[in-house]
Order: sequence, then structure tokens, then C-alpha cells
Amino acid sequence: MKTIEERFLRYVAIDTQSENGLDVVPSTEKQRDLGKLLVEELKELGLTDAFLDEHCYVYATLPANGDERKVPVIGLLAHMDTADACSGANVKARIVKDYDGGDIVLNEELGIVLSPSEFSCLGGVKGHDLVVTDGTTLLGGDNKAGIADIMAMLDYFYEHPEVKHGTIKVAFTPDEEVGNGPKFFDVKGFGADFAYTVDGGALGSICYETFNACGVRVAVKGRQTHPGSAKGQMKNALTIAMEFASMLPSLEVPECTEGREGFNHLMAMSGDVGAAQMAYILRDHDKEMFLHRKEQMKKIAEALNARHGEGTVTVEMRDSYYNMKEALTDHMHCVDHALEAFRAIGVEPRVEPIRGGTDGAQLSYMGLPCPNLSDGDYNAHSLYEFVSLNDMKEMAKMLVQLVTGYYEENRE
Repeated sequence: MKTIEERFLRYVAIDTQSENGLDVVPSTEKQRDLGKLLVEELKELGLTDAFLDEHCYVYATLPANGDERKVPVIGLLAHMDTADACSGANVKARIVKDYDGGDIVLNEELGIVLSPSEFSCLGGVKGHDLVVTDGTTLLGGDNKAGIADIMAMLDYFYEHPEVKHGTIKVAFTPDEEVGNGPKFFDVKGFGADFAYTVDGGALGSICYETFNACGVRVAVKGRQTHPGSAKGQMKNALTIAMEFASMLPSLEVPECTEGREGFNHLMAMSGDVGAAQMAYILRDHDKEMFLHRKEQMKKIAEALNARHGEGTVTVEMRDSYYNMKEALTDHMHCVDHALEAFRAIGVEPRVEPIRGGTDGAQLSYMGLPCPNLSDGDYNAHSLYEFVSLNDMKEMAKMLVQLVTGYYEENRE
């Protein structure tokens, strides 16, 4: 069978970047290329019901080979798309064997260096085999590392049919990076009692807290006049947009926050004197603070309209997902079992809040409890992204322990 690195390198060679702002799933047809490949590989591993549906979701089942009477049906998920923060096309991946802890020159010609002086996470992977890029694209470890981890687990069961397990449901989703991953996910048809996304970070991470998330579009309507006779007539949409931004707390931004601290993030700004647009995302783990952030923007718009004329500033908001912690309150057994599975393979787990979201945040509110597990990917959404093959191999072991542990606990 293929090694985990062979699978991963095969997956990242396929461009699956999703596109923001579209109301169709998948947002890009090229995600189907990976979906079709995964269906073929799943069938090779004995998951004969594997299929790719019309919305680019891959579903498959590994049937139980033991007594199912008291064993839950467990789901494992990862997403196929990559973020639009950087290009995901023509990825030039290479393996750095036995990383020595120093600088990694990604691109000598362009002077792009992955350095522990800038990325402290490198200190935790000394001696590991790393997969890096040439510094001009994403690697795609978010979330193709998770896909490879799950496939490596299935490889193990294919090669060890004597190891007993319950029914395992597998799904690979499109468009997670643009917030639409669960939009057409068939929770009922999937048929899992609960699930885990394998989608984030260094080995040992377990996350069941996410941000509450909202996308905001701010439109500013100006009035274009000749600048030589503009007094009392011109309304400069650009300066009003900057006024809007200046009225938000200056330190409540991603670059100044950490842990459970929320933020208002200006992602894009464009326009001219006549009209300007801004795109924000609002994030907060605390629901009351999340609601406060939304109300704050509405009040700023009201104040600017009072100053510059009604209809000058309009704000449109769309909630993306909510903190999964509230939906998992009655299902903490799946978190506890993940903690035990990590410890069983000799890894001390860490419970961490996600400063972002996963498909699991929405799925948990759709009736499928779904905390998140690490996948071995670092510096996601960055040209400095890399994965640890050591972490990924350990994650495959953890997933095996996760599902066999449930069987061993409950067999008679």
C-alpha cells in the first residue's frame, strides 16, 4: 500500500483552492479532481460504497468486523479545499529529512527562509521529517494532511483485518475554507453517532471551542465632484470608510489578540471617492461579546449616517458559525475518549480553543457532535506552511486507537 507521505504528496499536487463569495457548492470545480481520486483510493481499500455526490462530498463506510451491539458508529472528516489566502496551484513540495532545528531555505533565488527565529513552532519538530514548499504557494496541509491521516488509518485496517473495530464513516468535504463545508452535508445519510474533524495543528491538539463567526460587508456611498469646487458638496467615500475603521477598537485585531480574545478583522477594502467597500470578519468565543461586536458596527454606521447623511453607510452581516462548545455540552464523552486515545499512544494531549472554525462547528449544530483533532500541519494559510510526517504518522496511530478503543471498551 502507499505510504502516508506518498499519499500526501499526491494530494497536494492537485489544486483544490476554493473561492470566496460564491453561493454554489463546490465553489470551484477543480475540487472534484481530488474527490474522484479519493473515491478510487477508498474503493481500493475495501470501502466499496465510496462515492462523490453532486456537491463534491465524498462519503464512504468501513463496515464493522466485530460485535456492534454496544459500539458507536464513528465518523472521521477532513476537507479537500485549500484557502484563497495564497495560491494552491503548482505546489513544489519537498521533504526535509531529520530537520536539524535551523533555517530552512525554501527559495534561495527569492530569499524565502523558514526560520525558527520567526516561527517558534519549528522548535517542536526538530528531528522530524518535514514537507515544505518553495515558498511561492501554500502547501495544502490544511487539510490534505488530515485526509492522508485518515487514509493511513484505513490502510492499517486493510492490512490488519484481524483488528476488531466498529463501523467507521468517512467523509471529505469541499469549501470548508469559505464557510460552506457543511452546507449540503448529509448528516442523516452519513449515519454516524458522532464524528471528528482531523483538521488542525500540532500533534496532540483537541479542540471543542471555536469562535462565533460573522462576515460583514460595509458599503459607503459618496458623492463625486470636482476637487476644486468640492467644499460643502463632495462626500469622499474612501475617507468615510477610513473613519468607520478608526471608530473600532484599534487593538481588537488579529495581530494583537490570542487565546480566547476576539477581534474585528478588515480583510479587504476598495473603492474611490464615489463608493467604497470593506469586508470584515468578526470573531469571538464569548457569545455576548460576539453580539456586542455586531451591535458596535451597527452603531458606528448610525453615527456616520447622522454625520454624513442617511444611507451613506450600510452594513450587511451574515453569521458563519457558532462556538461548538455549547452544542457539545451533552457529548463530552467523545472529547474524553480522544484524550484517552492520545495518551494510549504516548502523546500528552492539549485541549485548546480554535482561533478559527472547522466544519465541525456547523455540523455540531446540525446534530452531529464533532470536535476537532490535530493533523500535523503548521503555519496554515501561509507561504511558510509545512507538515511534520512524524506527527501525521502518529495521528494515523491515534485514529486507529480511537476507533479500536471504543470497540475494546464495549465488547462483551
